[in-house]
Order: sequence, then structure tokens, then C-alpha cells
Amino acid sequence: MTRIVIIGGGPGGYEAALVAAQLGADVTVVDCDGLGGASVLTDCVPSKTLIATAEVMTTFDSSYEELGIIVADDTPPLEQAARVVGVDLGKVNRRVKRLALAQSHDITASVTRAGARVMRGRGRIEPAQAPDGSRTVTVQAADGTEETLAADAVLIATGAHPREIPDALPDGERILNWTQVYDLDELPAELIVVGSGVTGAEFAGAYQALGSKVTLVSSRDRVLPGEDPDAAAVLEDGFRRRGMHVMARSRAQSAKRVGDRVEVTLADGRVISGTHCLMAVGSIPNTARMGLEEAGVRLQESGHIWTDKVSRTSAPGVYAAGDCTGVFALASVAAMQGRIAMYHFLGDAVAPLNLKAVSANVFTDPEIATVGYTQADVDSGKIDARVVKLPLLRNARAKMQGIRDGFVKLFCRPGTGIVVGGVVVAPRASELIHPISVAVDNNLTVAQIANTFTVYPSLSGSIAEVARQLQTRKTQNEL
Repeated sequence: MTRIVIIGGGPGGYEAALVAAQLGADVTVVDCDGLGGASVLTDCVPSKTLIATAEVMTTFDSSYEELGIIVADDTPPLEQAARVVGVDLGKVNRRVKRLALAQSHDITASVTRAGARVMRGRGRIEPAQAPDGSRTVTVQAADGTEETLAADAVLIATGAHPREIPDALPDGERILNWTQVYDLDELPAELIVVGSGVTGAEFAGAYQALGSKVTLVSSRDRVLPGEDPDAAAVLEDGFRRRGMHVMARSRAQSAKRVGDRVEVTLADGRVISGTHCLMAVGSIPNTARMGLEEAGVRLQESGHIWTDKVSRTSAPGVYAAGDCTGVFALASVAAMQGRIAMYHFLGDAVAPLNLKAVSANVFTDPEIATVGYTQADVDSGKIDARVVKLPLLRNARAKMQGIRDGFVKLFCRPGTGIVVGGVVVAPRASELIHPISVAVDNNLTVAQIANTFTVYPSLSGSIAEVARQLQTRKTQNEL
């Protein structure tokens, strides 16, 4: 029986374990925190659970009057301007942790039910490769004891951890990273978020919706510098309109506690103060002290593991998946990398990883979902494509729901009309992007999308409408 050892139990690891076990391999998953990894325990599941509460708050606060909802309460006349809805952050965070643990337990049950063995500990690869090509993995348990495992193939799926600034180290109380916010019992009155990437934007928007006064410190010209510029502009405008202080071109140099407050010093000497500070300045791959380079695994300068399109590393019999590879920091990509690795090693049919078919979502308000080629690709000449963007303000269902912000944008090839990318900015954009993802993955044309029935009224109707405009308009300048 083929022996597979998987180091790391996140999406890349546990999905690989399920595939390998189903294909008849002897599978051992080595994990030190709990199956699901950071995605389930400290990242995707917890943050999106928190954001779900924030989303309800935002929807109610922004549209209940417009939709004709009357809130009866005992608010004294002088306090009428106060929020009519509040949040118990302690209760929210207890729910977050409970759901994360439940999901981890469900994953563990699925993996063990499939026939895989789960070991609690930290794994490292021994440098020597046996004459038969097998590898040895040493597992160190929490009590210091060690066990060695022989493996015909090893998958590294160890994820990443929050990057830290030496002069702004988290203390878990006032200066926090994104794994520590779920220990808060009270809502931060004044929250400084350092970093305007996906993580920073999501938490800044969530805590603003929950009731915090938020300052977002961005070292770049705009929020979400890696996303579609039109989408980022919509989001930043919404942030500012709701009262967030967005500081562009402002690099944080240090953060320190001063009594019950935090002072953040910027590179230009300015100092901003708040009750709490969340550091969201990127992540570091968990690849240190694992014996990888000694075993022949090539690392990039960033510490990420180099892989090819079927998840192979530079070392024979060693594969890698997930955030430790630096491909796309998405649970869906990690899971696909892990599955591809096992299909490839065990001789099953497999298609190489196609990043242009990956759909991604930023869970802000509104959400930003993308797939395929981007506006930057078009502007740089990387691909020749026609572009049409349609604001949701024209959509009947959006008007009914009081949706003010958002749009649908499609990219298609000029000659064939084949859809090569798309952007949706809307509530539940993560759901609306799927038909565009299907189109991109299957080389569908704008004509096929335009001629497919949609429900009226529906937000998805805007996707078909954009496709119809692409059928008749030659360039974006004609809009």
C-alpha cells in the first residue's frame, strides 16, 4: 500500500488526505493545532462568522428607514440619534469560536472516517532519501517524544502565520493580530487597522459596522491595491461615507501601549491614537525548521515553497499545497493544490492548476468577487479584451432592496466573445460570481450568457444585461 504523509491539516492537507484515502493509500496527517488549520480555526471561518454579524448590522443601519421599517424602543428624545441596534461582542466571539471548533471536529471525523490516521505534532523531513525513493518524516509531539514515519510521498501544507513589525508586536490585549481579535469581550471603541489589503479591509469594515470608530492606515494610494480599481473605489467611498478615517500613503512604523490606549507612529512622524490596534500587514509561510532545504526542497526568498502546476516541489516525492506555496492565499486554491498532488502521485487523471479559473471574494460591504483576467491585465496589454461595466443602480431588484453601491463588469475576447474574466461588487457577490466562473472555465461566450434566461427581478439579471451590451458595443469608450 502506498504510504502518504501529509504535514499540515488545513484545506490543502485534509482535502489531500480524503483523496488519497479514497484512492486506497495509507495516509497519515500530521497536525499541531487541529484539522482545518488557520482557515477554519483563526482565519476564514472565524472572520466570515464575525462579518456575518456585521453584515446584518450594516444592512439594518443603512436601509431600515428607506425600506419603511419602524423600530419601537424606549430611547429618550435626546438620544434619538443613537444606534437602534447594538452588538454583544463577547457573545459574537463565543459563537465564532464555537463554530470554528465544530467545523474542525467535522473535518477530523470525515478524514478519520475515510481511513486516514491523524497525529498531533510537528513534522519535519529528514534529508536522506532511501534507496527505494521513500522519505522519512519525524513527528515531534507536544511532550517532546518523537516518532518516525516512512513515506512514499510527502505533502507539505503548513500554511502561514501573521507577519509582525518588530516595533509593533501584538500583546493580545490592545495590539492584536487577526488571530487574537476573537478573545475580545468588548467592542473596541477606537480601532486602528494597519494594512489595507484584503484582511485589513475586511476587519476594518466589519468593526465599523459593529460600532467601532475605525481608522484604516494604508501605505498605498488606495484601499485594496491588488483588486479591481473600480471595485476598490466603490468600497473606499463606502468606508468614508460611513465615517471611517482612511489614511492613504501612510506607512505605520511602530505601535505602543500608553495606558489603556495605543499610539501608532507613522513613517512621516505623525502619531494616531486609539483604544486598540489591529496589525494586518501580511503573512509569513510556515516553512522554517522543517528540514526542507536540506531535503532538496527549493524555497523562494520569501520562504514560500516553489511548486509546479501539479504541486510538485524540486525534491522527488515531495509536494506542497496552500499558503506555504505563495500561489493564491485562498482555501479553495489550497484544497485544489492538495487534491491535484494526490491525483498526480497516485496516477489518477489530473489537470494542472489553472489560476485563471479561480474565483475569489473580499468579504466587505459590498463584497468584491473576481474571476479570470483583470482590468490591470487589459490596461497593460496582457490580453486584448472588451470591457463593459454596469452599475447596480439600474437593476430593479437592487432598487427594491435599497442597494446603492456596486456593479457587474465582464471581460470578453473581441473576436469570439469568449468570456475571460469578471468582477461583481454587490451584497453576496461571492454567490453571484459563480455563473461568470462557469463561463470562464468553460469558454462560454457573451452570446450564450445573454441568451440564457434569468429571473426577473434579480441581481443576476445584471450579468445577462452586461453580456447583451458586450454583444453590441465594440469598446468600453462607447458606454
